[in-house]
Amino acid sequence: MSLETIGFAIILLAGLLIVGKYVRLRLPILQKLFLPTSLIAGVLALLVGPEVLGRLLTRFTPTDQMEAGLFTTEIVDVWAGLPGLLINIVFACLFIGFTLPKPKTMWTIGGPSIALGYTMSWAQYVVGILLTITILTPLFGLSPAAGALIEIGFVGGHGTAAGLQGTFTEFDFAEGYDLAIGLATVGIVSGITIGMVLVNWAARKGVSKTLKHPDDISIEQQTGVIDVNQRERSGTMTTSPMSIDTLTLHIGFVAIAILIGYVLLEGLVWVEAITYGNSMNLYLFEYIPLFPFAMIGGIILQFILSKTDKHQLIDRETINRIQGVGLDFLIISAMASLSLATIGNNIGPFIILSVSGILINMILFLYLAPKMIPKYWFERGIGDFGQSTGVAATGLMLMRIVDPENKSPAMTAYGYKQILFEPMVGGGLITAVAIPFIIQFGSIPVLIASTILLIAFWCLGVFYFGKKKE
Repeated sequence: MSLETIGFAIILLAGLLIVGKYVRLRLPILQKLFLPTSLIAGVLALLVGPEVLGRLLTRFTPTDQMEAGLFTTEIVDVWAGLPGLLINIVFACLFIGFTLPKPKTMWTIGGPSIALGYTMSWAQYVVGILLTITILTPLFGLSPAAGALIEIGFVGGHGTAAGLQGTFTEFDFAEGYDLAIGLATVGIVSGITIGMVLVNWAARKGVSKTLKHPDDISIEQQTGVIDVNQRERSGTMTTSPMSIDTLTLHIGFVAIAILIGYVLLEGLVWVEAITYGNSMNLYLFEYIPLFPFAMIGGIILQFILSKTDKHQLIDRETINRIQGVGLDFLIISAMASLSLATIGNNIGPFIILSVSGILINMILFLYLAPKMIPKYWFERGIGDFGQSTGVAATGLMLMRIVDPENKSPAMTAYGYKQILFEPMVGGGLITAVAIPFIIQFGSIPVLIASTILLIAFWCLGVFYFGKKKE
């Protein structure tokens, strides 16, 4: 595969993102659903790629020249490999330039969201593993690793699913990647649509104390285009372009974070190989992808910079832009290279996992959020619902609709939650080791451990944070 092919494949993705934005501007239904442009563009690429248009053209033409649709097989292969690389950028950016609050403040304000988020994540593991033991493996012959798919697809999202592609392959569950990407798509679409239904319900029932009625949402918010008179700077120049461009510098810091993560992971693989791995024939770290360690690398880099960077070179908004670019290209490339045939061959398990994931999040949100969050439960809980169904951005979007003027502590609590949530689940270490643990130790031990943790966070939220007066 030539560099020219790789470069042209990336250019095509950028062009498709522009087309996706145009489609979103032209179709009001997509604006009301608040679907991300990257997802829309990914669906368009999927439709005109090998899985839809390519199959139709191959069926009705005598040659296989159009089997990849409007693209080529090499370009689609490039797209298939991009998500596993881009997820490292997304996770490395999580904590670079992020000022950590005092632990007590973080726990007091973010604690209820932490408890609710972990409860929903562990519930997804418990239900997923139970479904695999009782239905998916006996009836459909699916790998026991399918027990982790709901959490990977729903809380983790497209990025996490893409990052675990190699892990799925290593454990002879290659179809798990396409199922996880499909579940991530179901998750983000259902998170937005069901979230908006819940917002309308809260507005009509007076559940929320801050809610702006959905009918009053501005055109700018719906289209995703900021009014010319309300536009703000998305980043600050911390260096002179005469020495090094600020964006270049920040990309360099992200690269250093990934490099730190890579050294950590390789070191753990080496230690495992010369200790218990060789003697017990038990290997875990060699199956863990790089992205959770890239996040740890970012935390280490931020700690070092907080002690040594007297010039304050890091601008958090610039890091956010780098992360946003990585996530947009990740989602569109993952969708464009999705195998619909794999999902079609496993349509029964896919539907079961999708419906189960949606029901878990809806029930736990409506039942537990009022019990765990003593004040502003809807404003704060809707963010946790959005993140547990789609991604963190879905939760942010729903909170901005419910509380556009930040009258509640929802945004602050949500930000504090990520510090103790993201490193572990939703793409963190636990998500990364879930499949190796299930395969190495078996579904039952992992189910027991997940159930214990589910009960622990449930009780923490209801009987500790739920009883506090804010």
